[in-house]
Amino acid sequence: MTSVVFVHGTGVRAKSYEKSFARVMSGLGRVRADVRVARCFWGEEHGASLGLGGASLPVRTKNRGVGGDGALDEDDPLAVWALLEVDPLAELREFAQAAKARRGAGARAGFAPGRQDPWQVVADRARGLSLEAATGGGGSLDELVSDLAPHLGAAGGRVAQEISRALGGTPPADGIEAIAARAVYALAVQRAEGPHTDEEPLAVDGADRDTVVGALTDQLGGAGRGGFVAGAAKGVAVRALNTYLSPLSSLAHTFRGGITKGAVPASGDILRYQVRGAGVRAAIRAAVRDAVEAGDGPVVLLAHSLGGIACVDLLAEPDPPAGVELLVTVGSQAPFLYELDALTALRRDEPLPDAFPRWINVYDERDLLGFVGEKVFPGRVTDLRVNTRQPFPRAHTSYFAHQRLYDLLAPELPK
Repeated sequence: MTSVVFVHGTGVRAKSYEKSFARVMSGLGRVRADVRVARCFWGEEHGASLGLGGASLPVRTKNRGVGGDGALDEDDPLAVWALLEVDPLAELREFAQAAKARRGAGARAGFAPGRQDPWQVVADRARGLSLEAATGGGGSLDELVSDLAPHLGAAGGRVAQEISRALGGTPPADGIEAIAARAVYALAVQRAEGPHTDEEPLAVDGADRDTVVGALTDQLGGAGRGGFVAGAAKGVAVRALNTYLSPLSSLAHTFRGGITKGAVPASGDILRYQVRGAGVRAAIRAAVRDAVEAGDGPVVLLAHSLGGIACVDLLAEPDPPAGVELLVTVGSQAPFLYELDALTALRRDEPLPDAFPRWINVYDERDLLGFVGEKVFPGRVTDLRVNTRQPFPRAHTSYFAHQRLYDLLAPELPK
């Protein structure tokens, strides 16, 4: 029986590894029930941590920062999602400002006595949202619904509160339903991931996200849910970047300790691997050995991000583990590090060893941490492009929620 050893990437700890492992098992099980999926979890033992409790962080003494200037492409739906990742209510607030501007320009304000404010109707619908209409498809969609369902009520309540506060008493305006649905979804995702989480972000395929948002839009009474009101995002993007994203902003300065500690698993694992990577490679070698003994068949290494770098390093060593017939790297930086001459076991002027197995490299063009290998290792790597329809950085963590990935891999896995 073919064994697929799943090697995780940077920043992953036990809880998120088990979720990703379950996704891989479900995805491969749908297309290749004849394969066995095996674990290779190295994050707990070989991942990074602040061993002195953050003693290296300076104490904040002055609230001083400079906002950077920048712009998102407001005509790109993923730019709107990138904005909502930072501030789920940004689009809704911009909509409310536009509505108040229309009132200031002479539009009729107020409503007849006894008539319910139409914004209150929308707010009430937001409080009563459910995800029943989005369930039943199975696979990654049902997993997303399961992740979001416990947080939908609080997210809908927060959006309803904002609608009542910011829009109550203003004239009716079209387009609120889709904007409110996106805000509810973004808030639910934010709550599902939790504050200061040291786990990976939720893995979400763009198609599943759109299905959930579409179901919420329908319940709010909206139509044409596939489109974005690009104008609602105009002017907000730069402010969001200045407030939230600039590394020199006062907000980042204020919360430096929490930001740094939260970033340690992801960035620290990479730094630690560069000087302590032997432990990670030994864990992968042991997982391959166990898979060969348990499955008595070919082994596939399915490796994400930093895990792909470690697998390339391991398989390029003079004594690579026996039994690996296929390497699949997903969102990997291995070709990039080779071009930088930064791989551990392979210098930039050296070819892949003759014994190196067949290599498939999966990437998403939106993933800024995913690189291609066909031109780096001509004739030795096959690049496969997927489109999770997610902005970065979520594009880097959503591969295994993307059903198309498994369809592409199914015919490639040895039998």
